[in-house]
Amino acid sequence: MLADLQLSLIVAANPRSRPVLDGTVKPEGVEFVATAGHPSEIFWRQLHFKEFDVSEMSLSSLLIALAQGNRDWVGIPVFTTRRFFHTGAWVRRDAGIERPQDLTGKRVGVPEYQQTAALWARGILQHEFGVSPGDMEWWMERTEERSHGGATGFEPPAGLRFQRIPAEESMASLLLSGRIDAALLYLNDNNLVDRSRVDLRERPEVRLLFPDPQAENRRYYAKTGIWPINHGLVVRREIAERHPWVVRSIFNAFQQAKAAWLARVANAAETHLMLGLLPPDAEDALRRDPYPYGVTSNVDLLQTLAAYSYEQGLTPRLMGLDEVFAPGTLDL
Repeated sequence: MLADLQLSLIVAANPRSRPVLDGTVKPEGVEFVATAGHPSEIFWRQLHFKEFDVSEMSLSSLLIALAQGNRDWVGIPVFTTRRFFHTGAWVRRDAGIERPQDLTGKRVGVPEYQQTAALWARGILQHEFGVSPGDMEWWMERTEERSHGGATGFEPPAGLRFQRIPAEESMASLLLSGRIDAALLYLNDNNLVDRSRVDLRERPEVRLLFPDPQAENRRYYAKTGIWPINHGLVVRREIAERHPWVVRSIFNAFQQAKAAWLARVANAAETHLMLGLLPPDAEDALRRDPYPYGVTSNVDLLQTLAAYSYEQGLTPRLMGLDEVFAPGTLDL
């Protein structure tokens, strides 16, 4: 019997991926040497140093790299995280920002201009509220050495008002001192790439842009059907080309790991329903998979993301999904 193909893997340790990380679920024919990491560090390490055979990856960075002719990676449609990013924006209380449209003319901080979370938030602000990226002045926290863009050759789109936050400062220090008016996305957890550490939830100088984020999340989802994806998986292209079966094997393993998590959630929900802690009509909703993997289940969402990347000047052309994902996964 042939030995399993040994591959290195790095992903964040979320509940849907953990069974693959800890070896509870194993891809057929593959033995992973697995590492857990913070997404900001994972992408920096992969884009700069290409350390791992399979990894979690920023979809925006993947689109940019592929559009520029990079052939290191090919996508696998396992989508590890989703979030409504526009409702995570913070604003200074004294900046005169009462609604999204008031961001026009304001100084807005972002960890990384090209990152997927910022791409989604800008796209939603433009298409839902009429505020385009060119209407704001942008301040980026990550240095070129520690950023995704330092590896992909990021240059601010033409005409964009763009500044880099000095290395001795942070988005937190500028926001709390009033030198910027808002933070479109704010990351303060401990990692090697992002510098801010202040918990904004405890600071009276700032508040969330949307006073009721959950209400806005529900409104946006009901209107568009989009729950934004920001991270997927990639595998070294040379491995996918030499062993085409690998991509489906990896996809199936992550699908199995997610199914185990969904079963645990469903079991817990059944208890809540039995005790009357959830409304009876919640049962049908709890049977649905809120994290569908695959290209076909997410085609409209993925095409929207590619369109936003092109519209915002991050990619020079509209990328086709057949350019992003491995051929053996396009029908999944």
